[in-house]
Amino acid sequence: MRILVTGGAGYIGSHCVRQLIQDGQDVVVIDNLSRGHRNAIHRDSAFYQLDLSDTKQMAAVMREHEVEAVMHFAALSYVCESVRHPRRYLQNNTAGTIHLLEAMEVAGVKRFVFSSTCSTYGIPERLPLHEQSPQRPCNPYGQSKLLVEKMLRDLVAADPSFGCITLRYFNVAGCSADGELGEDHDPHLRIIPILMETALGRRNSFTVNGDDFATPDGTCIRDYIHVDDICSAHRLALDGVRSGEAQFFNVGLGHGYSVNEVIASVSRVTQKAIPVLIGPRREGDPSELFADSQRIRTELGWAPRFTKLDDIVETAWRWFKTHPEGYRSRLTTHDALTSHATQIRHLDADLIEQQFATR
Repeated sequence: MRILVTGGAGYIGSHCVRQLIQDGQDVVVIDNLSRGHRNAIHRDSAFYQLDLSDTKQMAAVMREHEVEAVMHFAALSYVCESVRHPRRYLQNNTAGTIHLLEAMEVAGVKRFVFSSTCSTYGIPERLPLHEQSPQRPCNPYGQSKLLVEKMLRDLVAADPSFGCITLRYFNVAGCSADGELGEDHDPHLRIIPILMETALGRRNSFTVNGDDFATPDGTCIRDYIHVDDICSAHRLALDGVRSGEAQFFNVGLGHGYSVNEVIASVSRVTQKAIPVLIGPRREGDPSELFADSQRIRTELGWAPRFTKLDDIVETAWRWFKTHPEGYRSRLTTHDALTSHATQIRHLDADLIEQQFATR
């Protein structure tokens, strides 16, 4: 299958591209590299440095490569940033997806897999969260994703030849098991990368945001799912898309680990002491969040490979200790990547449009 992956130079997208190529799929990557990394792009993919707002060029790429399906990872994903810059998140995540869907319509692509988030649920009334739980996001990030989910329902109702699956992630963690792909953000805002930087001595300490929650040890509990297991869910979703249907699945382990348990795991795996400070709660932080992921297990046959926290942490440690500067640590030539990148400068969207008009 010929698959377009947006955000394929990012954390989750790059892992998924590699899995798709290992499965023998033909992959085209679109990424504007604002937060993705050129060194994360698989050299067996075709790469175009494009922004989601460039509908015409995206449609041209889809037509040129005869794309059959789209996996959409490209998004801004920091809750705190979304509170400070809500318009930026609506523009990139919501409006950007509209542009992408417009390009798909022009190119005649009818199969879509969308990366959403448990942030669409907001503060839960009861746990575990299942797909029918009320969706009341409490930040612009969750709202930007929920608006896309609603739009996808409307698109399916209007066009029965279009089909999509939305995957609502819980806390994505870990890196590729072989240490070749990893997480590289500036700055890191997720708990495990911050703890890795603390273990490496790049931070003086780790701050726990509140230790007085209604949990066994007083710290927040979250559902951590390995990035490769997220990607395997996407691969199954690709085959599970049905025309005329908008399907929604949670992706999580179905149970959580507390902040203190994550700290202890990182200390065990790295064999480093983690200096800890106790800070105030973050506004809106629920005590617990974890998924009911039975539906994706039953309907798509998904099963996570990484079910133990130490195993997830170990993959992250393998990456961070060998790539202390992220992808800047890797010394590789970029000849293949450069040749891919130049394709976009030679792609004539008007000419392709004329060619398709005569077919």
